[in-house]
Amino acid sequence: MAAQKINEAHEHIAKAEKCLKTSLTKWKPDFDSAASEYAKAAVAFKNAKQFEQAKDAYLKEAEYHTENKALFHAAKALEQAGMMMKDMKRMPEAVQYIEKASMMYVENGTPDTAAMALDRAGKLVEPTNVAQAVDLYQKAASVFENEDRLRQAAELLGKASRLLVRLRRLDEAAVSIQKEKNMYKEIENYPTCFKKTIAQVLVHLHRNDFVAADKCVRETYSIPGFSGSEDCVALEQLLQGYDEQDEDQAYRVCNSALFKYMDNDYAKLAISLRVPGGGKKKKSPTAPQGGAGGAAEEDDDYEGGLC
Repeated sequence: MAAQKINEAHEHIAKAEKCLKTSLTKWKPDFDSAASEYAKAAVAFKNAKQFEQAKDAYLKEAEYHTENKALFHAAKALEQAGMMMKDMKRMPEAVQYIEKASMMYVENGTPDTAAMALDRAGKLVEPTNVAQAVDLYQKAASVFENEDRLRQAAELLGKASRLLVRLRRLDEAAVSIQKEKNMYKEIENYPTCFKKTIAQVLVHLHRNDFVAADKCVRETYSIPGFSGSEDCVALEQLLQGYDEQDEDQAYRVCNSALFKYMDNDYAKLAISLRVPGGGKKKKSPTAPQGGAGGAAEEDDDYEGGLC
């Protein structure tokens, strides 16, 4: 069966080469027909599991579609070449071809297809190269954003934000989540803004930046429906527990269903959060040891450590 498919592929290549020949009566190569024959050859090679040869045939198809000014079809062929690289576990080359295809889609005036190609490339490399996946998702989001497709842009940024958290690149994650939140606010998807605020607060607290975490919550009060919502109440309790070094309160909030059922990367931030001050509940100002002065000292220490 494989041998038959390989023979079939070579027959299509021979036909393609014939289409490219010129003569006294045929002045121009027939690029369209040549591209079509290389496409058939590529499929035959792929069915025979000859991925390297299939990739070469797809590249030839892309070349002749480009000669024929058929950029969309050329980009599709480049994407297929990338998939052959994926089947051979050669991910860097796979991504290279898909990125090239996405640029061609943009040039052709089909940016949506370009963004979706970058998204697919991101999914391909995510299991083996998280940092590269972040870059691809960000590029895809940027393409959608340029087209004012904010919902799609925000979803792709969401993927990038989660992976940045996984990589512990928390400063970048904080910026990325804020950008997502702004997009969701613009399209009036307010409940998602509240969830993004929870993610922001967790990231900022892991960055030891209580002021930034508190600011995120204060700003979210301007979004309709936030005040009094379960997200708002939980965040106020978390910030209070963190500020007062009350680990019990912070623990209860971080282990509530609202936090535990977030995306896995954020749920991990919640359950691993530790309050400053060694984790013991802060004594009330009326406690015998230290009195009011002791409480003030704790506040001073906390302020210096986090702001």
